[in-house]
Amino acid sequence: MNRLGIRERPDEIAELQALSAIGQVHLMALYDRIFGAFHQQVAQVLLTRDVVDYPHSRQNVWQTLEALLTNGVLPIVNENDAVSVDEFDHQTTFGENDQLAAVVSHLVDADLLIIMSDIDGLYDANPKHHPDAHLIPWVAQVDDHLLGSAEGPGSQFGSGGMATKLRAADLVLKHGGQMALVNGNDPQNVVRALNNQPVGTRFSAQRPKYL
Repeated sequence: MNRLGIRERPDEIAELQALSAIGQVHLMALYDRIFGAFHQQVAQVLLTRDVVDYPHSRQNVWQTLEALLTNGVLPIVNENDAVSVDEFDHQTTFGENDQLAAVVSHLVDADLLIIMSDIDGLYDANPKHHPDAHLIPWVAQVDDHLLGSAEGPGSQFGSGGMATKLRAADLVLKHGGQMALVNGNDPQNVVRALNNQPVGTRFSAQRPKYL
């Protein structure tokens, strides 16, 4: 919007998709500049839901990601918002980035999906309203009660985006994977999660060794 001098968000789908196409160029330029400072080559991979839903195209995506990783290139995966639409029985959107991350995690058979947010993890109550709320260090299963508590305004857990993170965790767990929800304001939390140290909330079938 800034590049085109637009002050108000348009309502038309085509206009929004055009803006996303413009923004994607500048987003990747930012990624390239930041990772370039660490001499790390990056690549852009844009996906739609139907691509990973069909076996042949899914295999092609996996081969592309595998080739990039084998060559030491870091894939920056995003939804292809410029063409993603949902029409009748043809679903192309993932819905949100947490879901996309879970799908890609399963696609590449990742050992761990790390979701970085502005919160420390999953709490047993909304920490904004309950100062005595406790962080939940481990979740073995995302059930309907847990998911229901995180949906809607004023959710039990204090973040409108918590429901999307729990749905992502549910998908990861169903495929036998693990997910960590950590506060992204401290980049060292990524290292702690990778080293299986106490940080945030760990979603895994097996109890973490540090508990």
